[in-house]
Amino acid sequence: MPPTPSPLSGRSPRLSAVLLAGALLLGGLATAPAAASPAAAAATTAVRVNQVGYLPDGPKRATVVTTATQALGWQLRNASGTVVASGSTVPRGADAPSGQSVQVADFSSHRQTGDGYVLTVDGSSSVPFDIRANLYDTLRSDSMAFFHHQRSGIAIDASLVGPAYARPAGHLGVAPNKGDTSVPCQAGVCDYTRDVRGGWYDAGDHGKYVVNGGLSVWLLVNSFERAARAGGEAALGDSTLRVPERGNGMPDVLDEARWELDFLMRMQVPDGKPYAGMAFHKIHDAAWTGMPTRPEQDAQPRELHRPSTAATLNLAAAAAQCARAFRPYDSAYADRCLAAARKAWSAAKANPALYAPDSDSTGGGAYGDTRVTDEFYWAAAELYAATGESAYRDAVTSSPWHTSADALGPYGFGWADTAALGRLVLATVPHGLPAADTARIRSSVTAAADGYLSRMAAQGYAVPVPADGYFWGSNGEVANDAIVMAVAGELTGDARYRAGALETMDYLLGRNALGISYVTGHGEASAQNQHHRFWAHQLDASLPHPPAGSLAGGPNSGLQDPVAQERLRGCAPAACYVDHIDSYSTNEVAVNWNAPLAWLAAYAAERTSTGGEPPAAACAVTYAVSNVWSTGFTADVTVRNTGATAVDGWQLAWSQPDGQRVTSAWNATVTQSGTSVRARPADWNRTIAPGAAVSFGIQGTHTGSAPSPTAFTLDGSACG
Repeated sequence: MPPTPSPLSGRSPRLSAVLLAGALLLGGLATAPAAASPAAAAATTAVRVNQVGYLPDGPKRATVVTTATQALGWQLRNASGTVVASGSTVPRGADAPSGQSVQVADFSSHRQTGDGYVLTVDGSSSVPFDIRANLYDTLRSDSMAFFHHQRSGIAIDASLVGPAYARPAGHLGVAPNKGDTSVPCQAGVCDYTRDVRGGWYDAGDHGKYVVNGGLSVWLLVNSFERAARAGGEAALGDSTLRVPERGNGMPDVLDEARWELDFLMRMQVPDGKPYAGMAFHKIHDAAWTGMPTRPEQDAQPRELHRPSTAATLNLAAAAAQCARAFRPYDSAYADRCLAAARKAWSAAKANPALYAPDSDSTGGGAYGDTRVTDEFYWAAAELYAATGESAYRDAVTSSPWHTSADALGPYGFGWADTAALGRLVLATVPHGLPAADTARIRSSVTAAADGYLSRMAAQGYAVPVPADGYFWGSNGEVANDAIVMAVAGELTGDARYRAGALETMDYLLGRNALGISYVTGHGEASAQNQHHRFWAHQLDASLPHPPAGSLAGGPNSGLQDPVAQERLRGCAPAACYVDHIDSYSTNEVAVNWNAPLAWLAAYAAERTSTGGEPPAAACAVTYAVSNVWSTGFTADVTVRNTGATAVDGWQLAWSQPDGQRVTSAWNATVTQSGTSVRARPADWNRTIAPGAAVSFGIQGTHTGSAPSPTAFTLDGSACG
């Protein structure tokens, strides 16, 4: 339930902090902690680095907190303690957002790969970090897995997420749940019920919001589209992510997106009803649920809230994008998406000023938005890109956002400010606009990216947001800005933009005012207690911490919850964060923050054609035929993890030579379609530690001989 107060274009904050705090206190969210936590993760060192590490061909900078005014010497040591690079810092002095005096060490010229590097400056040493080309592969997977964890209406299987995170399906009408298979409207909104199962829980509560879902699913699909343009779509393809649909021939990122898209289309008002074609703004509990509460334990009544123009246009934009992206894989589904998008557009045109009120914040966030011209522009751009039809082109070119300098502003884009998404679509997707129009649109993207780079260059921590930009969900804003820089790099080929996008990852992963990685499970000192009703270990030791890859909302100078108000009074803007489960205004998770993180992680994980070192295989497979007879054979398969991190919930894939058919297996579940074979683990061998191996056996038939397969992939990566 993350509102996003922002000074964008002079707009008033999205939600009154006073009203919000009161509503949440009354709703029972501000529970007493089971044990006190530090106000923020205490920085273990004055030398702040990306705690995960750096790419061989990317920027490598660290920020040093020091009162020294003269340049300081730095040394980079490898895991053996040998000095492999040295130099001098650049004094930066007072850094306004962090309230610190800092210097910057730049060791970008060191490109040798390795684990366990340490940077030492003036007697202080950083936490250990790596330099390797496959640095972000795990984060790409983990940040995408967040959405599977957040799914509503489906059991979360231990074979995909591990036993600590497995849970029954939530909100399918199974007691004590009241929905979401037959949900009534709030009083006075409608006189019927709707099946609105599925979709993603928005944040740390059980609400589902169309405006946040629309933005988030758009970002996931856009990530796949960008990867496809760069020739890297295979990294997000079938059987690359931990989703139950893997192996179905559909790219896994689109499988995940479809779970939310189906929900968004269920939220559309049916034909024959008032406001037909519009989208209900949101669905959530009638009152706030307590902490902690797993989804299937939620006994609150569920309610549909009045349709809104903003929600309807989010549906139109996301569904139109779906029609374009899904068509090569499922044309019938693409047609369904396009029909929903057209209907939503027409309904929004007929009801252009149906706003969600800011006062509707009992049991869920209000997500109020009284300016929807930007949503009209975004939806028109997507419909034009999907259809090429003149009506949508005219809606694009007649929109004030088509030429406005504010479409890509200093505070980035978000669920209530979506004009930038229209620009990004028109800058990257082929269309029929005049060449001069296209050039101007692309120039606006690079101009915005230049602004972000300038701000980063002026700050000690290289953050693209201004000093007054640390509001609710600031980490999502940082990642969104990185997307704009990455697209600018795609449009121009200028390496400065890629470097800027990668440096935002440094900020999220530890090079920041607090020396904390805001991404759970990534970095030596990472957030552990994000606000969530199931990942609530701080309140109940039997419950898990948030899974790896979950992004905390980040510093919020508004101090909009009681814990922040108590512990962070007087904080510098970039230090207004506390890793406490009850600090919902600084430490909640949300789909619209993890979506840009997933986008950015997939971008950073791509291997560039120049620079860096090719990734080494992270697995080795031995396939040994143990017995052959006239029509059959048996074989033993051993999979060894040669990487530095554990493999959890693995899938091995290969092509069985023609004429061979696997008929049974032991110690793994093995399926075959054509020549394509996939093996999944049993519960007891689902994890492969670094250096460890698992083995399983297969039996099959052949038509004359039983040659061995020649190539294997583990979770989508080629094995040696």
